[in-house]
Amino acid sequence: MCQFRLAFLAFSIGFACQSASLTPEQAIQSRNISALTFSPDDSQLACVVSEPPKDGPPASHIWILDIARNDFRQLTFSAKSESAPRWSPDGRALAFLSDRNERMQIYLLQMVGGEASALTSGKNAVSEFRWSPDGTEIAFLAPEAKSEADEKKEKDKDDAKVADREQDLARLWIVNAASKTVRQLTRGAWKIEDFDWISAGRILAVATDQPKSETWNTAIFDVSTADGKMTPFSRPGQPFGGLSISPDRTHIAYVATHNAGPAPHDLFLQDVAGGPPRDATAAIDRRVLGVKWQNDFTPVVSVDDGFRLRLYKLNLSGSPSPIDLAYSNGDFAVAKDGTVVFVGFAFNRRGELFIQPPNSSAKQVSHVQPSWAGITLADAELFRFKSFDGTQIEAALMKPPQKSDGKLPLILYVHGGPAGSFSAAYSPWPQLLAARGYEVLMVNPRGSSSNGEEFLKANRADWGGGDFKDLMAGIDAVLARGDTDPNRLGIGGWSYGGYMAEWAVTQTNRFKAAVSGAGMFDLAAEFGTEQVPAEDEWYFGTPWEHPDQFAHSSPYMYVRNAKTPTLILQGENDPIDPVGQSTALYRALKRYGVETELVIYPREPHGVREEKHQIDILRRMLDWFDRYVKPEK
Repeated sequence: MCQFRLAFLAFSIGFACQSASLTPEQAIQSRNISALTFSPDDSQLACVVSEPPKDGPPASHIWILDIARNDFRQLTFSAKSESAPRWSPDGRALAFLSDRNERMQIYLLQMVGGEASALTSGKNAVSEFRWSPDGTEIAFLAPEAKSEADEKKEKDKDDAKVADREQDLARLWIVNAASKTVRQLTRGAWKIEDFDWISAGRILAVATDQPKSETWNTAIFDVSTADGKMTPFSRPGQPFGGLSISPDRTHIAYVATHNAGPAPHDLFLQDVAGGPPRDATAAIDRRVLGVKWQNDFTPVVSVDDGFRLRLYKLNLSGSPSPIDLAYSNGDFAVAKDGTVVFVGFAFNRRGELFIQPPNSSAKQVSHVQPSWAGITLADAELFRFKSFDGTQIEAALMKPPQKSDGKLPLILYVHGGPAGSFSAAYSPWPQLLAARGYEVLMVNPRGSSSNGEEFLKANRADWGGGDFKDLMAGIDAVLARGDTDPNRLGIGGWSYGGYMAEWAVTQTNRFKAAVSGAGMFDLAAEFGTEQVPAEDEWYFGTPWEHPDQFAHSSPYMYVRNAKTPTLILQGENDPIDPVGQSTALYRALKRYGVETELVIYPREPHGVREEKHQIDILRRMLDWFDRYVKPEK
């Protein structure tokens, strides 16, 4: 579930629109800006702008910001997609990934002009790449090419899939940027997840030599570029990720935990020459989402702080200092003089690019969003309340634009995770619900990632326990204000939000309707079929050793109590929370006479990508709540 939870935040967090003219078709018409990176001389910034979805996954292209002129323009225009821009060390060329010839390959564009040319042309897709310090080579990750025998088998439909084949692992390769000659660097039973150069002869890689293991077991290895020899370098606390190396290649940074799971949290710094790692963000105690280097000794981090994403400037030995931004930030980049370019957003603003020089205010430099003429996005009210045990919980409430003489219906919208959180950003679900006349409540209960590491770990082996009570206490806090109709409540969400909707209908009858997107019904069965079970193992152990813990937090144990009409939405090819979870819930609800509907979307993974499917989900969600929650009783 962990992979989706981070990738699904962009879809699942945000706040309400206050315009009756908003439709599902319009609600998905947003561009997203990501992968910000300064050129070596800080005169230009490259980034990726993703288009709204059409027939398949959203297309993306490279855009360039001229810093001096504040000129933001599109650089690549292929019929396919481009992503992951990386400047050559001398700034004369920009490399990126593109699938314009079917599989993702590395392309090189000379900045003096001309067309981009393919630097790699393998039969398997490239997933990651990095320039060597001198700019003569690029290291990249891709599987080995299929043998002629395997290709013939696929052609003949003799293509049985064998699990955990060593030959399917991504390998580390090096391509010469001038001659385009490619050589394979790693072989054997090595699974490599991330890497970067520390010198012409050395690469640091996040890897494991136990690729069949489905536990957190990666470490950092020193890879010789001469022969591919892997030498242990460091073993951070599990899980960890986000490997980053200082510009002078003397320090590394990564995000890890103090004492195991469920998600990387603090930024650790370590000297390449040796010595123990140092926790550089312990004083902040907020989850680190990204790191960029201002110079050789100044990393800048983005952290998840309640409903706000913030930047902090660190140094190699002192305390963190905040960078004051006008808006919550998405991706960002920082120049050597301290100028910050960031994707800024708020409850009532979709993401745009801003530039903020040192000691100056931020200025918007992009206008990439499609036309939203006549549609006004609303701000949201943040508030805190005490939960059942006195714990302070933060939430956001938005109201519909229409004036109402009576009490309002309310939808409790639950975020994915559980190691996720709501943030102040645009999102279709709550926007549309508010436009239809609903209050929408979003709570960051215990287990959310936005309030420190101990808060993040507070629902271990307790899904549906304290976190569910936090959600119910949030509803009670809103009801106490007197503007909400206690008899017209609904609940919905995706992934962990879908799970919590399923859990709620088995625990209480206070909701008139529920919408469960890609939820979890039987946690033991899910453990045996999901793509990455390590996170669930941190929460519950394994179902073979701790069956009672899995059962205790599984909605199926209590489904006989369900009475609430429940809409179930699911991607057919979901590897994170597989489709069987939703079909099992549907079967059980039918058995006990609960009004229910199951909708499965072909081809879709955990986060639904196709335009028609996204629109259909929004329409069905709205119709379901309108049918069961909105009518006056």
